[in-house]
Amino acid sequence: MKTIISLFGCILLLFSSCQNTKKTEPLMTYIEEPHSFAKPNQAVITHLDLDIIVDFKTEIISGTASYLISNNDASEIILDSKFLNIENVQADGEDTNFSLGAFDETLGNPLKISIKKDTKQITIFYKTTNKTEALQWLKPQQTADKDQPFLFTQGQAILTRTWIPIQDSPQIRLTYNAKVEVPAQLMAVMSAENPKVKTQDGVYYFKMTQPISPYLIALAVGDIAYKPISNRTGVYAEKSMLDKAFYEFSDMEDMVASAEKLYGKYAWEQFDVIVLPPSFPFGGMENPRLTFATPTVIAGDKSLTSLIAHELAHSWSGNLVTNATWDDFWLNEGFTVYFEMRIMEALYGKDRANMLARIGRQDLEEELEGFKDTPNDTKLKLHLKGRNPDDGMNSIAYDKGYLFLRTLEETVGREKFDIFLKNYFKSHAFSTMTTEKFVTYLNENLLIKNGITFNTEEWIYEPGIPENQAIIVSDKFENVEKTVHEFVETNTIDKAITTDWTPQEWVHFVRNFPEDMSAEQMGLIDNTFNLTNSNNSYIAMVWYEQAINHDYHGNNIDEKIETFLTQVGRRWYVSTIYKAFKRNNKTDEALAIYRKARANYHSVTANTIDDMLEFEGE
Repeated sequence: MKTIISLFGCILLLFSSCQNTKKTEPLMTYIEEPHSFAKPNQAVITHLDLDIIVDFKTEIISGTASYLISNNDASEIILDSKFLNIENVQADGEDTNFSLGAFDETLGNPLKISIKKDTKQITIFYKTTNKTEALQWLKPQQTADKDQPFLFTQGQAILTRTWIPIQDSPQIRLTYNAKVEVPAQLMAVMSAENPKVKTQDGVYYFKMTQPISPYLIALAVGDIAYKPISNRTGVYAEKSMLDKAFYEFSDMEDMVASAEKLYGKYAWEQFDVIVLPPSFPFGGMENPRLTFATPTVIAGDKSLTSLIAHELAHSWSGNLVTNATWDDFWLNEGFTVYFEMRIMEALYGKDRANMLARIGRQDLEEELEGFKDTPNDTKLKLHLKGRNPDDGMNSIAYDKGYLFLRTLEETVGREKFDIFLKNYFKSHAFSTMTTEKFVTYLNENLLIKNGITFNTEEWIYEPGIPENQAIIVSDKFENVEKTVHEFVETNTIDKAITTDWTPQEWVHFVRNFPEDMSAEQMGLIDNTFNLTNSNNSYIAMVWYEQAINHDYHGNNIDEKIETFLTQVGRRWYVSTIYKAFKRNNKTDEALAIYRKARANYHSVTANTIDDMLEFEGE
């Protein structure tokens, strides 16, 4: 088998060498990266040819990862590897020495490979293991259709190294080709050019011609089908979810067109979305050409599709211009939230955008409170050396980053700010960005140019929120707050007032219950609006949180909460509810549910809840 794979790899490599000679140019200068063992200034990967077999019986991926490399007269190249079985390594087709360095719990192992000064390519023969964190193998009963198994990967932040040996730093960009063999009844899709129908033999070929960061390499395998929305947008989903997803995301082409009007041409040709099983740990993941999305956004009324606008915005901020290190994560997410709000405003009006922004501001306030004992974690520019980069993936990067950019916009004026952002994306396309480099660009191309003084350093390098923050106003939310106040005072509510409420208004309504609201009052609300049985996952999540806060047990809500936590794996949702249990001294109840639910969670979610509940396994 190894000989066959090696022969195929050599053929692929010969083709790639002819097609990608321009990618072996002299090395650029890379900065020190605390979350990768790679030393790219010595030798760096530029193109990947992946040839793998996906085996659902053993739950193992096996095959080869072959790289074209740029070599600065180095005698070794170092890759990142975690929980992988490295079987053999070749340099220019010949066996070469390799070793795995000391294991780090967060980073894994450095994979050190001996090369010569003129080495052009390396090939690694490997297998994943049952500890591989990026992969989630799902049994048929864990899928929507409950007929076939499913597999998906999640690479952000540093998990790609757990299913592909790679230089796993966001500042390293590479193109890739892949051959993926899966069971014939299933389809494989990647963050690349994708098939629209199943093959007869289960073999799929992929090509990503634009250079991307390793965390954006993604794979999903399942019994899925495709339905186009336009000639460049469409959805993949299991059969029972396909029509629902098509309806929910039918505005995608309009979103792409609106985004292009704001900040320039979409650079990735295709923008598709795949709806994954409910264990997917994030709302969405912006894998180029193919956004991975949670089914929790399928509400039946397009009310939660700001998530799709967010992932689309990443096609500029994050995928096109990428944070150089995870200390600079706010450059990905703050810009994307800002862009998301602009897309939502263009499509659905300023009221909708401001409601979303106000909810984000509330999330930020809660995050700030949670970090009151570690204020340095509320800075935009972080210092995560020695920590898991997931520690920085919170509302600070997203919502403080957004607030900084919105304050900038209101200070300099939207017209000038839009010109600045459009030029920023265009001039830095397919490159990576540090916070310091961005500050220099901001000063030279916006602030100094227009004679504007702005407290940029305070926003980025100091904790908390500066006093000159933009104030986000929503008339609709003010009416919601008035409704809450009147209910608390009178124990009555006019149902007609809520007839045209959006889910955002309902979320704001529930989140603004006073601390001393009684369980009886919660019951009155539930009897009137049946929130315990809401089909909107976002409303359900905040309602369940408040039920725990106010010790409400009516309408079989305890069983509903357990079902929600067992069936949904979205980290934000489940961590909010488990956090409420812990905050209200109900950790034993949380653990009782978690023991049943944990097997359904991706490692990203499980690791977070393990730490929160101090769960060490049993």
